[in-house]
Amino acid sequence: MRYVDGYVLPIPKKHLQAYRRIAQKAGKVWRKHGALDYKECAGDDLNVKMVLPFPRLVKLKRGETVVFAYIVFKSRAHRDRVNAKVMKDPAMNDPKLKEAAKAFDMKRMAYGGFKVLVDA
Repeated sequence: MRYVDGYVLPIPKKHLQAYRRIAQKAGKVWRKHGALDYKECAGDDLNVKMVLPFPRLVKLKRGETVVFAYIVFKSRAHRDRVNAKVMKDPAMNDPKLKEAAKAFDMKRMAYGGFKVLVDA
């Protein structure tokens, strides 16, 4: 059964293009080590009613937007193997990646691993 790592994070709009460049590099590393898919998406239609909107979830501040992202794997065991390889990959120690991580507040990031219920 496929498995997905997903996360939501706030990011200052002024840092979005720099974050995009770093995310593209990170996506290549995950794919190189076996991830089936890697997506990072910037908020567009976030003012929804009747449910908990992402901006409230991450305590969005003025000048920020929300990034919703997910990585697809064959299974949880596959995810664990891929993530272990990614963490050892020299590209992940690039100072630019570490600098990019400072562009957002990790304390307001939501993350988790998910079993796929429907794969249509």
